[in-house]
Amino acid sequence: MPAEDERWRAVDEYLEGELLPRDEGLEGAVAASEAAGLPSIQVSPLQGKLLHLLVASLGARRALELGLLGGYSTIWIARALAPGGRVVSLELEPRHAEVARSNLARAGVADRVEIRVGPALDTLRTMIADGTEPFDFAFLDADKPRTAEYFEGAMQLVRPGGVIVVDNVVRHLAVLAGDTPDPGTEGMRRFLARVAAEPRARGTVIQTVGRKGYDGFALLRVAGEGPARPPTKGA
Repeated sequence: MPAEDERWRAVDEYLEGELLPRDEGLEGAVAASEAAGLPSIQVSPLQGKLLHLLVASLGARRALELGLLGGYSTIWIARALAPGGRVVSLELEPRHAEVARSNLARAGVADRVEIRVGPALDTLRTMIADGTEPFDFAFLDADKPRTAEYFEGAMQLVRPGGVIVVDNVVRHLAVLAGDTPDPGTEGMRRFLARVAAEPRARGTVIQTVGRKGYDGFALLRVAGEGPARPPTKGA
């Protein structure tokens, strides 16, 4: 590991020790996911707390997540929801969903989370066609090549005034490459171009360093106020 990565990790560990109390639900989710062989690509604890604070600050009642994995970020989001709130989390892999269900139950938030297994684009299209009640918050952390398409779906499902967060935008500087063989990086470049062309999106990208190395996230607000449309069906 490069020396700078070791320093970033050390700072993360210090800040986590100062600001984040031990949490059996969250720590158990990480341990159970690793034991089940899931990739260790969940958000860091400090990033999870950021998601939690954003959701709580919005007073969000409904949240959409793309990329459940073991449910770590889902726990952070679910705990921040307003009373009666709900997270709808989309996951491609049935095995990941199985592990996540156990983690969510252990953390005490299973009753606040609905998991939908299958290709996320298909699920998003179904939700849009069904007139799903708008969401207040969305976290996009699924397969990176399709991020632009996920963003377009989220823009149709998140209410005006709602917030969309997209993870892994900088990709260890690879996003600077004009011609890259990495489909994930190319997906992020297409996503950023879509954001720039979307008149209803207001946002920025924040570069990050820490235990996950050098990356960044996009923070976007859907222009306007109030619900996007009258709710017609539950999620």
